[in-house]
Amino acid sequence: MHLEALQALCLSFPAVTEDIKWEHDLCFSVGGKMFCVASLEPPLTFSLKVTDAEFEELIALPCIMPAPYLARYKWVLFENPSALPQAKVEHLIRQSYELIKGKLPKKELKAAGLL
Repeated sequence: MHLEALQALCLSFPAVTEDIKWEHDLCFSVGGKMFCVASLEPPLTFSLKVTDAEFEELIALPCIMPAPYLARYKWVLFENPSALPQAKVEHLIRQSYELIKGKLPKKELKAAGLL
């Protein structure tokens, strides 16, 4: 997966915004909450939220590690986007979006046009 493909996928979800944080990270958010963070500097790395059950399974794989600063919230860092098949990576990105969206209060969902 390339940065452009990751960006296109993330922006295809409803009410997603993107911005640059920390000078070199492209952040994708829903309702003001991040669900995917990608490095703008090569090579492409990105972080996303996963379920509690998947967290241990994923960090046991090569090239996937607990995300710095966010591991306690069950975020993983893909050091190599090819660590898993593309369909699985796309599923995990969509799932991260849904996990974050699912935690938003109704007020935020309504403001984002998701209700």
